[in-house]
Amino acid sequence: MGGRLQGKTALVTGSTSNIGRAIVKAFAAEGARVVVSGRSRERGLRIVEEIRAAGGRADFVEADLDGTAAASRHLAEQASRALGGRIDILVNNAGIFPGSTTADTDEETFDRVYAVNVKAPFFLTAAIAPAMVRAGGGAIINLGSWVARLGIPVGTLYSSTKGAVETLTRAWAAEFGPQGVRVNAISPGVIVTPTTGEHEPHPAEIMMKGTPAGKVGSPGAIAHAAVWLASDEAAFVHGTVVDVDGGRVGAAVIAH
Repeated sequence: MGGRLQGKTALVTGSTSNIGRAIVKAFAAEGARVVVSGRSRERGLRIVEEIRAAGGRADFVEADLDGTAAASRHLAEQASRALGGRIDILVNNAGIFPGSTTADTDEETFDRVYAVNVKAPFFLTAAIAPAMVRAGGGAIINLGSWVARLGIPVGTLYSSTKGAVETLTRAWAAEFGPQGVRVNAISPGVIVTPTTGEHEPHPAEIMMKGTPAGKVGSPGAIAHAAVWLASDEAAFVHGTVVDVDGGRVGAAVIAH
């Protein structure tokens, strides 16, 4: 157990799998009291058990962030109650990815993706940031994506939602930063959860060709960045999007 987040409380949305799971476990390992949140009670309770077994403090709050203000407010209230009345760190991680093209996207899908990926974190932040201000400060971390700034021919709708999230990050930093709440974002590259016994290259490796890293990343890489942004080590960091993408958007190398 580390201590970089000792005495802090944290809510991580969409933390029953993948990146969210890695973040919430990393926070707990650094001393934070955490709320694991998501739609799957079974997976959520399993993660809570893992955290507690490792000596951490965790609770599960079931939530289906459908984009309604009511759903976001309900999660904020339940999480605050579970965390003893305050939330010091919020990670807006929950999201959905339809890989369809523009012409194949119907209106129902469009509305649902914007509801989950943009409206839900908007209203959750609206519910939690003012309470952070009243408590004397806090940290909000949003999850963007490399595809928000590097165009690819699929997932156009998803890309636009992540562009919106990165814009909200800068706007919220300006709005809440002077009141003690730091707002930043992480832009993951191609992230793949390792599978035990896996030896063959993952199909997503092709998307990382021509990058400095030359390979996909793991959820743990994103969790390390989240711990730093949530900690006092990043006290002078506001309105920044941290690229944790193996150099995907920032550099190109000549493939041999």
